[in-house]
Amino acid sequence: MKKIITLSFALCSLLGFSQADTEENKSDYNKWSIDLGVGVTKPVRPMSTGAFTNTPSFGQADLGVRYMVNDKFGFNLDLGYNSFNSDKESIDFESRYYRVTLEGVLNAGHIIGLSKLDERLGLLLHGGMGVSSFKGVEPVETFDDKMLNFQAGITPQIMLSNKIALFADLSVLGHVRQDISFDGLRRTNTRGFDGLVVNASLGLNIYLGKNGIHSDWHNYDVEQEIDDLTANMDKMAKEYADDDKDGVPNYIDRDNTTESGVRVDNKGRAIDLNKNSIPDDMESALDSRYASKSDLANMKPGTTTVAADKNIIKKLINDGYVNVYFQFNSTKPALYSLSSINTLVTYMKDHPTATATLTGYADELGNPSYNKNLSERRAKMVNDVLVASGIAASRLSHNGNGEDASVDKSSEQARQLVRRVTFRVN
Repeated sequence: MKKIITLSFALCSLLGFSQADTEENKSDYNKWSIDLGVGVTKPVRPMSTGAFTNTPSFGQADLGVRYMVNDKFGFNLDLGYNSFNSDKESIDFESRYYRVTLEGVLNAGHIIGLSKLDERLGLLLHGGMGVSSFKGVEPVETFDDKMLNFQAGITPQIMLSNKIALFADLSVLGHVRQDISFDGLRRTNTRGFDGLVVNASLGLNIYLGKNGIHSDWHNYDVEQEIDDLTANMDKMAKEYADDDKDGVPNYIDRDNTTESGVRVDNKGRAIDLNKNSIPDDMESALDSRYASKSDLANMKPGTTTVAADKNIIKKLINDGYVNVYFQFNSTKPALYSLSSINTLVTYMKDHPTATATLTGYADELGNPSYNKNLSERRAKMVNDVLVASGIAASRLSHNGNGEDASVDKSSEQARQLVRRVTFRVN
C-alpha cells in the first residue's frame, strides 16, 4: 500500500507542475479539477464457487485529479477504493481493493456537439492503466495481491455552476497478474488477463482556477470560428486591397485617389518632381487639354501675354482648357484639378456680372443611366465648391451630359481625360 501511495504522489507531482506555469496562462478557461465519486461495484471474476456479492453492492469510492491540456483532451490521476462483501446467500467473505490509474480523458461532448442540445450537458470518455492492490480480510486474511489494472469508462455530466458539475460514471477494470479471487477464498489458476470489476459512481467535478469557466464547458464553436476567420480575411482583404491600382495597399496609401498607371512613391503619392500638382506621368496627356504658349500667341495676332487681351482667360475656359478631372467612379475632384477651380473662381470674381454653366461627364465604362447620374453629381460637387468659395449660386448652373464617347474607351489615359467637369462662362 505504501508503494501505491508513493506512486500516486509522484504521478500527481508530474501532472501537477509540469505545465502549470506555461499552459494555464495561455487559455481563457480553467484546466484543473478534483473529481469525487462514490457508488456501487460488482466483482465479476475471478470468484470462488458459492461466493458472490449483491448485484450491485454499495462500497466503492474514487478521487480523480484531472488536468485538461485543452478543451478536448487531458489526463486524470484516479485513486480508487472498493470494499467487497458477501451477499446473504453467499459464503461469508470480506475483502479490500485499492488502485491508482493514470488515464487519458477525451471531452466527447465537445467533439459530438452535445452543447447544441443543452449547454449544461457534457460527456467525458476516459481510459488508461495503473496498479492495484487486493487483500482478503474475512474469513482469512490474505497477503497483498499486486496487479496491473486497465480501466475504461464513460462519464455523462450536468453543469450545476461554473465551478461544480454533477457526473455519473460507469467504468470497467480489467486486471493482469491476479493471484487471489476477489472473495479472498482461493488462489487463481491463471496469471493472465483474467480479473474484471465493474464500478458505477455518482459524484462532483470541482473546478479549480481563476477563469470563469472550465475546459469541460468551454465550447469550441466551429461555425463561430469560421465566421471569425472569414471576418479576419475580409479585413485583411480590405486592408491589402489597392483601390487606386497604384501598387500600394490601402492601409499605407496616403493618397488613395491616384490614377492607374501613374508612378507613386512608397506612400502611394503621385510623383510630381516639378511640384505643379500634376503627376509627372499625366503631364504629357494633359498638355493637349491645356493652352500652350503658341496657343496663346495665336489667339490674338501680335500678342504673347494674357494681359494683352482680357478675353483670353474666357476663351481658355470656354474652349475646354480649364477642366476639373475625377478618378474612376468618383465625385471627388483630383488634387491637380484644384487650380482649374481656382481659375474659374478668380475669373468670376474679376467679372461680377459673368455667369457660368458647369457640365459633367463620365467615361463609357458601366451603365449609361448610372453614368448620367454620376456626371450630374460631379457637376453638382464642383458647383458646391464654387459656392463655398464665394461665388453666388444664382450665377451658376450645372448639368450632366453622361458618357463622353469621343475617346478610345479601352485606354485608361484617354478615359481619364473625359471624366471631367467643363465650364462655359457668359
